[in-house]
Amino acid sequence: MRRHIQSRGTQPLAGWPCLGRPGAAAVASPVISRRQVWALVALTLMWGVNWPMMKLSLRELTPMYFRALTMTGGALWLYAFYRARGIRMTPQGPEWRAVALLGLPNMLGWHVMSIFGVKALASGRAAILGFTMPIWTVLIGVGLLGERLTRRVAFAAIAVAVAIALLVSDELGALAGRPVGVLWMGGAAVSWAIGTLMMRRMKHTLPVEALTVWMMIGSAACIWVIAALTEPLPTMRFTPLMWASLAYGVLINYGFAQIIWFGLARNLPPATSAMSVMAVPMIGTLSAPLIVGEWPRWQDGVAMVCVMAAIAAVLLPPRGGLPLAKRPQS
Repeated sequence: MRRHIQSRGTQPLAGWPCLGRPGAAAVASPVISRRQVWALVALTLMWGVNWPMMKLSLRELTPMYFRALTMTGGALWLYAFYRARGIRMTPQGPEWRAVALLGLPNMLGWHVMSIFGVKALASGRAAILGFTMPIWTVLIGVGLLGERLTRRVAFAAIAVAVAIALLVSDELGALAGRPVGVLWMGGAAVSWAIGTLMMRRMKHTLPVEALTVWMMIGSAACIWVIAALTEPLPTMRFTPLMWASLAYGVLINYGFAQIIWFGLARNLPPATSAMSVMAVPMIGTLSAPLIVGEWPRWQDGVAMVCVMAAIAAVLLPPRGGLPLAKRPQS
């Protein structure tokens, strides 16, 4: 018998574009087990290392075909996994509307813009800019939804502005600088933030695992069309390292990482989740020299500290309360 899991009002994941916290009614335990700690460490490493792995893939494959191949493979793998576990995987009636509306910013917008950002920038720099999303979520809430501007939010906005200014100035000053990459990553982060706010407010009954898979399928279909219209057909004569990179994208980034997150998110304390989010751009930056030979500049280090501080300001819960990015709306 299949389990019909409902996910009403699921809260969006701060660390990954599109995913919600399964089982919104569940209460996160303030203490996590040793097994959860190791799972969270593995998850953070997977997400962080994925940034230079994407850059590695783009040496032999164009951006849209890379996204189309890895997202399609990941979606099929997740669909088979969760269907075998008895989760209802077929949307019904109005649930298709939720898939379409949430998929546009959370999946299509984020994945298209971010991969062009990775193509243009050093992978660690792209990760730093991409993970400004939690700050944009709060700022959009303040600017458009009437949420309260607090000292924490103001500090986060200033810190992100300093980080972006540093990276833009460095790109403009470098002989081979690509400031357009900063625009791509900024747009991706804003798209992710808009999707997060939509996810938070939209009521839906589709299991969040199924919602994620169908958003991936729909976005992958759009990306295949974009790739066919704008990029040359790949030869698929890749080096073994390239095949390994593609396998990482399909099996690890879109596969095991999502499964681990869904297993953790029901009981993960907000502070622990925030720490994981802060660590992802740091791991992406520090692993880039080993994977693609990209050494961070001092601007990357300062920008990374600024973004991590901003993430802490909006995600770490104040004493006796929920983190700013997850407080219920008044």
